[in-house]
Amino acid sequence: MKERLVLGIMSGTSLDGVDYALCRIDGAGLALRALWSARFPAALRETLHAAARGDLQSHQLAQAHHDLGRFYARHALPPKTARGQAPELAGLHGQTVFHNPSRRQPATLQLGEPAYLVERLRVPVVSNFRAADMAAGGQGAPLATLFHQRVFARRGQHVCVNNLGGISNVTSLDARQGLRPAVLAFDTGPACVLIDLAMRALSRGKLAMDPNGAWAARGRPCEPLLRRWLQHDYFRQRPPKSTGRELFGEPFFKTAMRDMRRLAPPDKVASLTEFTARSLALNYRLHLPSPPSRLILTGGGAANSALVQAIARQFADGGVEVLTSDALGWPVQAIEPAAFALLAHLRMAGRPGNLPHTTGARRSALLGAESRY
Repeated sequence: MKERLVLGIMSGTSLDGVDYALCRIDGAGLALRALWSARFPAALRETLHAAARGDLQSHQLAQAHHDLGRFYARHALPPKTARGQAPELAGLHGQTVFHNPSRRQPATLQLGEPAYLVERLRVPVVSNFRAADMAAGGQGAPLATLFHQRVFARRGQHVCVNNLGGISNVTSLDARQGLRPAVLAFDTGPACVLIDLAMRALSRGKLAMDPNGAWAARGRPCEPLLRRWLQHDYFRQRPPKSTGRELFGEPFFKTAMRDMRRLAPPDKVASLTEFTARSLALNYRLHLPSPPSRLILTGGGAANSALVQAIARQFADGGVEVLTSDALGWPVQAIEPAAFALLAHLRMAGRPGNLPHTTGARRSALLGAESRY
């Protein structure tokens, strides 16, 4: 494949901001050239939360779509340290505000008009990655699997890559037999979405997340509630499967806060943090053929030390090496945008971007729609 300098752009279900990863990609390898982020201003963040809750009317949703597109474009030029490395292509995931992977009436919606990026960068932009997989009968997720395989698979090892964004998703790369790893990927449930919602509520909007897990570290999780929450049907649903805020966003959070009404604030955050760790481990036990030898954590939640420690405790007896992608030269915030840089590159090369057995699609599909200058 032709070598390209590709910009990947990702804003996840945590709704905190946008990550940009500038990558050099060719047929043999993939290297990170620059990484930067932009935080959502308060007004835009509140609008996106309202969109995810389904509280916007059609004209407001259209306005948010264009406002977000302009925001993506405003911050899309590389920082001074990467000047002179202008992207030749961009992959824009957009902001998911609705995702329903049901087989009968699947639908997904990512906001962020790509035309503003095309105008700012004057290069092709690939966006709307999930729709083609859903049209082919898939769940439209997970889509970072090919990137995980290319960067993190190791011959003779069973490696799991677990992204901790708003939602938690795992890619299992079992290369203990054969030349190519056996790949399984699916969403395990919540990662940071419930923790972030709790921090917004408990701090009255002053905090959008639990900084380095400080609140959770001061609290004690409530065991009876954890046992109840872990009975959720989603965790026992067999892959392929994906989820979002519809299951583990505001509706679940409201119920959880009622359940925790007698708990102190740090105990509430600790309970939701432990819920993420235990639901992740439960999915591994139920749906992976064996425990991994190495577990690589990525995404914003990998910067939350209380969450990382809670996950590590779940695997302490199995000899699993738990580390973050930082230790392997890939900053935790780079993985998701870099994955969509790769998908844009594949789209322009005319190559499929999905793995049908992980998404449930009937066939491999070219992912994304191209917008040109």
